[in-house]
Amino acid sequence: MIQGAPMSTAMDESAALDAALQGDEAAFRELVEPYHAGLHAHCYQMLASVQDAEDALQEALLKAWLRLSQFERRASFRTWVYTIATRTALDLSARKPMRVLPLDDALATGPGGATSRPVTETAWLEAYPADQLGLPAGLASPEARYELRESVELAFVAAVQHLAPRQRAVLLLREVLGFSANEAAETLGMTVAAVNSALERARAAVAQRCPDPTQQVTLRALGDSHAQALVTRYMDALDRADLGAMLDLLVEDATWSMPPTPLWYGGTEAVTRFLVEDAFSVRWRHAPTYANGQLATGCYIWDEEQGLYRGEVLDVLTLRGSKISAVTAFLDPAIFSSFGLPATLPALENPPR
Repeated sequence: MIQGAPMSTAMDESAALDAALQGDEAAFRELVEPYHAGLHAHCYQMLASVQDAEDALQEALLKAWLRLSQFERRASFRTWVYTIATRTALDLSARKPMRVLPLDDALATGPGGATSRPVTETAWLEAYPADQLGLPAGLASPEARYELRESVELAFVAAVQHLAPRQRAVLLLREVLGFSANEAAETLGMTVAAVNSALERARAAVAQRCPDPTQQVTLRALGDSHAQALVTRYMDALDRADLGAMLDLLVEDATWSMPPTPLWYGGTEAVTRFLVEDAFSVRWRHAPTYANGQLATGCYIWDEEQGLYRGEVLDVLTLRGSKISAVTAFLDPAIFSSFGLPATLPALENPPR
């Protein structure tokens, strides 16, 4: 969809709706633009894949355009378009396997990557460029319990993938979007009693898997300057292959995982072995960014043949207090541009090692 400035008043939305109902496609684009980032995030939460979210959103917006004459204004346009997106994502999720991270207990049974099924049969959760897609901070509505950025954090998205798709939709509609029980029931073709029961079970299941506090709360407590200093120290430790500096940044039970491989390392001894034998065996440069509403870095490996640093890994950092509790290293250089990162970085005159 073409994005522009958001409409400032309900009257603007009403006027755009009137024009769209007369067949004005530009008015329809203006009508849905204020909801675009939130709709994309909602589809990502349902599907844990950026590409699947994009496919679901484009299909949902096409349906909304084709069915616009059916919108009777009994509910808000927001409720109506999110209903279409939710149902579209549910249809797509029925054809897709559950997406996981390497530390997921349904896949990995211990540090080092012991797995319970072949990696070729595994669908992996993907990193999400919340900042690049314009996902705002704060609550989607006063009735929501989760902030928008909390709802795309790795731990939350991974946790909700363990819910049945319809139960997942109930949680997202009620807790993230602030739908009423009646609205959620109408969206999903359920009774209000069934929605309330599903929500209670979903809350309990997600609470077991999601750490407290969230990354948004942790980052606010840390403050921007300290957060940026932590990222700078992290990048510098990797660039210089400084084991002591890196271990100072990590909690004792920190984990390091690398989707789409099942390998992961937990605890100081295992992480130290990985750093010494693997990460520190090559030269790196790094660039800061954000992913899933969390601190992240683009990792560039030295390419001797080309004489430059080539984008290789996106490290998403999960914090516990002022230290790093998890590094989720997404081994997919194709995603760099989605996070505002260049594909390569130039050589340094005096590399740190």
